Amino acid sequence: MIRVELKGIKVLKENSDEVLIEVGAGEIWQDWVQYSINQGWAGLENLSLIPGTVGASPMQNIGAYGVEIKEVFHSLKALSRETLEIQEFDALACRFGYRESVFKHELKGQYVITSVVFRLKKQANLHLDYGAIRETLEAKGITNPGIRDVSQVVIEIRQSKLPDPKEIGNAGSFFKNPTISEKHYSALKNEFPAMPGYPNEEGVKVPAGWLIEQAGWKGKKVGEIGVHAKQALVLVNFGQGKGEDIKHLAAEIQKSIQEKFGIELHPEVNFI
Repeated sequence: MIRVELKGIKVLKENSDEVLIEVGAGEIWQDWVQYSINQGWAGLENLSLIPGTVGASPMQNIGAYGVEIKEVFHSLKALSRETLEIQEFDALACRFGYRESVFKHELKGQYVITSVVFRLKKQANLHLDYGAIRETLEAKGITNPGIRDVSQVVIEIRQSKLPDPKEIGNAGSFFKNPTISEKHYSALKNEFPAMPGYPNEEGVKVPAGWLIEQAGWKGKKVGEIGVHAKQALVLVNFGQGKGEDIKHLAAEIQKSIQEKFGIELHPEVNFI
C-alpha cells in the first residue's frame, strides 16, 4: 500500500472573484478546509470534518450537505504507476459522478494522485438547505452566516451523529444516498409521509440513513459489528469484527431496503 505524504499549498492564480490553489495530496483534508476558511476562500465549508486526505477527495468525489468536490475542482496531477510520468486530469477526464470518478473504476490502481487544484470563490454562495444547517444556525441566533459559521455548524452536526474512527472502527457513510424516480418517490411518500427527498436532475435523492433507520437497523448490534446508534448510515466494528462480517451485514441491510421500499442501496465505500 502506498501512502502519499506530499504536502504544500500554493496559489496558482487569483483575481477579484476567485482563486486557484494547488494542494499536495498528503495534506489532511480538514486542515486544508480550515486553511481555506482562514483565507476567506469559499466553497469547502460544507465539506468540513470529512476524514482523509486531499488526494483521496477526487477519487471518491467526496460530498456532504449538498456540496461535492466536483463543484470546486479544477484539475489534478497523478503519477502513472506504469510509466512513472505525471499526467494532468481536468474535471471531464475525471468523469465525476455521485461518489464516483474514473479512479474508482477504469483507472483504478493505475495512478497515484500527487496534487489537486481547487477553484474557490472570494464571495460565498452558501448552501444551507441540506440537513440541519439552517435550523442549527437559526437556533444559534446567526441570521447572516459566513463560511466560518457554516463550517462550525457542519462540524457540530457531524460530531453529534458520527462516531470517531479512533474510538469506534468505521468508514463513515457506508451507502450512497439513492436517487429514485419522481413517480416512485410520490408513491412512497403516500405510504411514508415523513420520507425526506431532495429533487435533482435524475429524480429525487432519498437519504439512505433514513431508509435504514425505518427498516429497523439503527443501533442494531450483530456480534462484534453493527449499525451506529446515532447515524444509521454508518456501520461500526466494535473491535473484533472481520471484513466479511461487515460485508454480510451490508448485504442484509440492502436486502431489507429492497423489500420494504423497492430501492437498491449501493455501497459508498471501497472493498479492498
